[in-house]
Amino acid sequence: MNRRPALVAALVAALSLGLAACSSSDPAPQAEAEASGAPDADSPRAVTIGALTISETAPLWAAVEAGIFAEHGLDVTVQPIQGGAQAMPALLNGDIDFSLGQPFGAMRASLQGLDVAIVANYAQSLTEGDDINSVVVGAGSDITSPADLAGKKVSVNSLGAAGDLTIMAAVEEDGGDPGTIEFVEVAFPDAQAQLAAGNIDAAWVPEPFVSMIVGGGGARVVDPYQSALPGLPTLVLQTTGATVAEDPELVDAVREAFTAAFAWAAENDEAVRASLVTEMSLPEAAAANLPLPEFSTEIDEDVLQGLADLAVEHEFFDQAPDLDELIHQ
Repeated sequence: MNRRPALVAALVAALSLGLAACSSSDPAPQAEAEASGAPDADSPRAVTIGALTISETAPLWAAVEAGIFAEHGLDVTVQPIQGGAQAMPALLNGDIDFSLGQPFGAMRASLQGLDVAIVANYAQSLTEGDDINSVVVGAGSDITSPADLAGKKVSVNSLGAAGDLTIMAAVEEDGGDPGTIEFVEVAFPDAQAQLAAGNIDAAWVPEPFVSMIVGGGGARVVDPYQSALPGLPTLVLQTTGATVAEDPELVDAVREAFTAAFAWAAENDEAVRASLVTEMSLPEAAAANLPLPEFSTEIDEDVLQGLADLAVEHEFFDQAPDLDELIHQ
């Protein structure tokens, strides 16, 4: 895969961490609508997977480089995306074949009658200790608890999704008024600069941005996923319902390849972390110590139902989506 130029020079100065987004050449040709047989290593199928440029996607990069997907008959191109607002249209328009995204986006799309399907889990937040995403503040901030976020300007990468929902739940649990929070949309790589400029009071970011901001003098305020729904999936593998119906062998092959990739990654942690150096330009020492989530293709429907119910409670949804229709394991 090719590399994009380094993203934000200010982030490098803050923690001496260079950052370059994982990129790829032009998207590979899409799989045809009609099933064309099971993928085979001797006649691989071209597959484009949309993915956020964050540390959680390290096993995907590393496994592609190691040939794990090729062994399952898949010629994978990883297409960088910013968030669900970009990924869902790309998926539905056929610009990408699969995407790694928050399950919340798929739930909303399902409620809107859009043809989306969750076919596997990818990563889930940690149930204890420092989580892999957090609400953080810059140096010198007087915000120290979730309740302190009430009345403040807080950034998320995509408005109206699991980030602001779980932040609201955490603030309410801590005795604050979540309705007074002003949420603004800021791309993860831009959060540190926006904090430093005083344009936002706090930012919800995943790794490596948590470590970058805290390492630059900031502080963690709350891990909202862990606070609201411990073990909540951070990313799931999505495709269209049409792909599930018309090309089930491809879906099975991709799911099996991810299962094999995670098994391989568990035995090759150094290679996974090396991909953080090559794909995100992180210094080796930072990559070696960066917290990573748990990886699995097994979907926990109970915790996803909890997310749907929380969305109804906070009026993000009028009703909960039908997970039996949305999820195809």
